[in-house]
Amino acid sequence: MLDILSAAASAGADAPPAWISWLPILGMIVIFWFLIIRPQMRQQKEHRAKIAGMQRGDMVVTAGGLVGKILKVDDNYVELELGQGVRVKAVKNTIGDIIPPGGSAPAND
Repeated sequence: MLDILSAAASAGADAPPAWISWLPILGMIVIFWFLIIRPQMRQQKEHRAKIAGMQRGDMVVTAGGLVGKILKVDDNYVELELGQGVRVKAVKNTIGDIIPPGGSAPAND
């Protein structure tokens, strides 16, 4: 009788399969993918499209915070006019954003 009870207890207490222990880790990877990696990749893709669509006359903001008007677009460089008679050459990938014509709405509206 004792053997039957011990055999039944050991049969019910078998360890779960090894792949089940990897489920929490896989779950965390999926969560990181959808919350962090995927949105960042989308943002980089949008930035590349903006950079590719730059043209002469656009107002831009560089990564350093300088605001200027594009005078010339090259494969790797952009020539900007920061002020009257002030021209600089910037690396194309350092352009942070393109300012829409007419600027943005005032903050207090």
